[in-house]
Amino acid sequence: MTAPSGDTIRYVLGRYGLADQTATRFGTGLINDTYLVRVDDDLAFVLQRLNRLFKPEVNRDIDVLTRHLALKGAVTQRVIPADNGELWVVHDDYTWRMSTYVPGVCLNMLETPLQALAAGALLGSFHRDIRDLQLTLHTERLGVHDTQRHLNNLRTALEEHRTHRYFPAIAVLAREILAEAERLPALPKLPDRLVHGDPKISNLVFTPELDRGICMIDLDTLTYMPLPLELGDAFRSWCNPRGEDTQRSEFRLDLFSGAIEGYASVAGRFVLPLEWRNFVTAAQTIMVELAARFATDALREIYFGWNPDKFADRSTHNQIRAAGQLELYRSLCAQAEQAETLVERAFSALS
Repeated sequence: MTAPSGDTIRYVLGRYGLADQTATRFGTGLINDTYLVRVDDDLAFVLQRLNRLFKPEVNRDIDVLTRHLALKGAVTQRVIPADNGELWVVHDDYTWRMSTYVPGVCLNMLETPLQALAAGALLGSFHRDIRDLQLTLHTERLGVHDTQRHLNNLRTALEEHRTHRYFPAIAVLAREILAEAERLPALPKLPDRLVHGDPKISNLVFTPELDRGICMIDLDTLTYMPLPLELGDAFRSWCNPRGEDTQRSEFRLDLFSGAIEGYASVAGRFVLPLEWRNFVTAAQTIMVELAARFATDALREIYFGWNPDKFADRSTHNQIRAAGQLELYRSLCAQAEQAETLVERAFSALS
C-alpha cells in the first residue's frame, strides 16, 4: 500500500475529534498501516488503515469479541466509534479504525523460555475466554490455511511468471517447497473453533518485565478453523528466535517447551486429545504453507509488505522469507520426536 498523505491522516483524526494530534508510525505489521496517537502521558490511541483484503464490517466482529473479553475481565483493546457513531471511517477507498491503546511491550521474536511460557498462557487464556462466544463473522476468512490451495497458487505463479527477473532462483526454491509438501503428514478431520487467526509473536502484548502476557491485538484475522493450525502458526513464529528476515532459521525446542507448557496450563482442559496430538504436525504444515505463500509473492509481488531498508525489493525479501520457513520446517522435522514428547507431557499432566 502507498503511504497515506498527511492530509489524509489529519482528516481521519478529525473524524475522531483528534485533528490537532500527531500520528506516528507504530509496530512492525506487514498488512495494516498502524500509527500511535499519543494525547498525553496517560492517554493514547491506535489508528490503523486496514488492508483492502479486510471488509469494514470486520470491526463489528472485533467489537463483539472485545466486549465479550471485557465481560470476562480480560484486558483488551476496544474499537472507538467515529463522529457518525460507526466503528470505522472510509476515506480514499480505505477503511480506518481507531482503538484504545493497551500499554505494554510487543516483541518481534522470543528469546527465553519464560517469555514463551507467558506467550503460551496468554494465547491459552484468549482461547479459554472466547470458547463460549457464538459469533457469526461478517468477514469469514475461508480457506486461510487451505494448504493445497496455497501450493496450487505457487504452481500457478511458476507458470505465469516465467519471465520474472528472479525466476531461476525462485523456481529452485519453489521445487524444494513443493517436494517437502509431498512429505507432509496428513492432518485428520478436526473441529473448527473461533481463534485469533494470526497469533504471531508481534500480536501479543507483554508486561515490561516480559514475564506475563497482557492481551492479543490485531484481531482482523478472527476466523473459525481447527485449533492445531492456530497453534502451529503460533509455534512457527514464537520458536524461531531469528525471525522471518533471514533464511538461517532454527526451531528452538526450549522455547517450544515453554510455550506448550504455558498454553496447556491455561487451555489444556478444553483441548481435545485429537487436537493436541496434532500440534507438531500442524506446525510443520504451516511452515511449508507459509514458505509457499512467500515464494508465490516473490513472483507476484502484490501481497506481503517488505522492508526497503534491508532488501532491494519485495521479491528479494519474500525469497528470504520463503527460504527461512523452509529451513525452519527442516529444523522442526529433525526434532519432531522430542517436540511430540513435550506436548504429550504437558497435556497428560492435566489428566
